[in-house]
Amino acid sequence: MTVAVDLVIEGIQEPVRFIVETKAKLFPQNERFWYFSKKTLTEQFFLKLREVESKSREGLTYEVVGVECAGEVEHKKPGLLTNLKNPLTNWQTMLSPGDPDEESDNDEPLLSGSGEVSKDCSEVELESWADVLAKWRLNMKQRPRQLTPLAHKGIPEALRGEVWLLLAGCHEDGDKLLDTYRVLITKECPCEQVIQRDINRTFPAHDFFKETGGLGQDSLYKISKAYSIYDEEVGYCQGLSFLAAALLLHMPEEQAFSVLVKVMFDYQLRDLFKDDFETLHLKFYQLERLIQDHLPDLYEHFQELAVEAHMFGSQWFLTLFTAKFPLFLVFHILDVFLCEGVDTIFQVSLALLMMSKKDLMALDFEGVLKYFRVSLPKKYRSEEVARQLMRNAVNIKVKKLKKYEKDYIMMKEQERQQEDPVKRLTRENKLLMQANLRLEQENDDLAYELVTSKIDLRKNLDEVEDKAESLTKELATTSTLLRDTEEEKRRLEMEAAQLKEMCRRELQRCESEITRNSAIIFDYKQVTNDVWSSFFFIRRLISF
Repeated sequence: MTVAVDLVIEGIQEPVRFIVETKAKLFPQNERFWYFSKKTLTEQFFLKLREVESKSREGLTYEVVGVECAGEVEHKKPGLLTNLKNPLTNWQTMLSPGDPDEESDNDEPLLSGSGEVSKDCSEVELESWADVLAKWRLNMKQRPRQLTPLAHKGIPEALRGEVWLLLAGCHEDGDKLLDTYRVLITKECPCEQVIQRDINRTFPAHDFFKETGGLGQDSLYKISKAYSIYDEEVGYCQGLSFLAAALLLHMPEEQAFSVLVKVMFDYQLRDLFKDDFETLHLKFYQLERLIQDHLPDLYEHFQELAVEAHMFGSQWFLTLFTAKFPLFLVFHILDVFLCEGVDTIFQVSLALLMMSKKDLMALDFEGVLKYFRVSLPKKYRSEEVARQLMRNAVNIKVKKLKKYEKDYIMMKEQERQQEDPVKRLTRENKLLMQANLRLEQENDDLAYELVTSKIDLRKNLDEVEDKAESLTKELATTSTLLRDTEEEKRRLEMEAAQLKEMCRRELQRCESEITRNSAIIFDYKQVTNDVWSSFFFIRRLISF
């Protein structure tokens, strides 16, 4: 799309045309589209002038040599990418030193939601995706073979929302989850205060979520609230808001809720939050075994320092790396996760450790924890480094997860057998008490819903009975009116019949009278003719 503005500038004879070009996506009339934020597009132009001789003496006269915008100047610089979201950003970065908060390696962790995501995409890549999506739409039940390698390279930013919905399988449920979401946001939630507190800490570095009570935070609050009601067993868990925020940056909140539900249920992410995090501990055990297989030196170093997987991996599993890493890496991880499943978390975790092995081997216990919290996310502020990480991750094979799971189950069983019976019974009793409390709470909720339903039903029944009584009275009144109307109809019919009979007799009398009068007139004419005939005859006789 091209927007042109002609400006009349003093000293220049002809108007100067400034042109802004940007990519635009056309949507069908019945398809929804989404704006993530209402921002003003700012463009900087450089006007090159040359002084010329003027015939008038009123002032200097200039001739336009050329007009360039910041985006065009930036394209001429090798190794720089144009950011379509703000074409001026990279140009300003070229002219001024980097932001110390962004580039310095201080002790402050990287804020969630950091990093600009380039929307640049080659024509070849777009054509490949267009071909894959066209084939996919012809057969939605089967993914095209070219999809997986393309997803490994990263989905183009302009297509992410659409492709994520397809990868998650939201098309299989139609509008069911969308309608469910619209109902859930109208209900009350006991976790509202906790959700509101977490919302203010989610993606604070991103403009869409910065404003308290703004559009971004409001949408994020509604999605978190709706899911906590939808999944009563898990409810609201800290960390889900980061995943929901990443989805909201690519699609409307109804669709983001649908993808979140699919990720939690179909990709079994909700299992990590259940049963006192038992499944999460299994994942930590599997990750430690993978580290032992792929990085034995680092595993031994962690064993010496007593560094365990849960100390650095909890956030990775529970938030899908969305809480601390730059956005372009977060989105790329979600591309592969939605395509491949939970194994992606292990692959990315191993790739992170492999690329940081040298640094981690040189650190002590405190240094390792600080490295995971502060330094590791900052290493991937460069998009090229992030792409290299994902190239390494997708090439890592994690085929022994099932074996590790069996080993973990056997280990836990042995621990239970060797455990003191009193401790074991105490622990089991505690678990049973927790389950009992949960069941009692569910029972109270169901009882409350039952009482509320009975009250509503009684109220509705009373309204229906009142309406039925009113309709019965109205029916009786109408029936009486109908009977009166029918009697009136019969009376009028009798009167009409009598009137017809009277008219018929009167007509017959009139016809008889007319016939008699006609006969009298005829006789009168006959007599008159006879008289005139006699008169003329007598007159002739007299004349002779």
